[in-house]
Amino acid sequence: MEKYDRDAQQLIAVLLDIQAESGANYVDEKWSALCARVLNVPLSKIYDILTFYAMFSSVPRGEYVIEICKSTPCCFTGSREVEGWFEQVLGIKMGETSPDRKFTLSNTCCVGACDVGPVAKIGDEVYGDLTLEKVNTLLRSYREGLPTHREALACQN
Repeated sequence: MEKYDRDAQQLIAVLLDIQAESGANYVDEKWSALCARVLNVPLSKIYDILTFYAMFSSVPRGEYVIEICKSTPCCFTGSREVEGWFEQVLGIKMGETSPDRKFTLSNTCCVGACDVGPVAKIGDEVYGDLTLEKVNTLLRSYREGLPTHREALACQN
């Protein structure tokens, strides 16, 4: 909050920083309360932001949040199948976090890559034209920290 001069207009940036530093990809209740106090904003405003924007979470998540696009174009090109592949490989269902706390599966609205649907977004990267083989490669590269596989599969929008 000091980084932003305790400016309440920077609340979203503050919350993003807190979430990034949390170690569990979320904004804990105690940090929400501290923000409200230090920035002099109602706690309800903080929870409005945390529950409105999909990029935020008030519950612990995996290091990587995998968002499967559920827009109409992606549904027509197989997003349900892609969802199943991620669930199968990770051994979790949508909305769950892997036991190693590495991945959380969730749905999202359009990410603007309809031409390569179905797509998944992991962090800031969008991956399209997904197959079971690509899903396996992606998850392996994230687990092992191999950026070259990720870069090769990322969409260049």
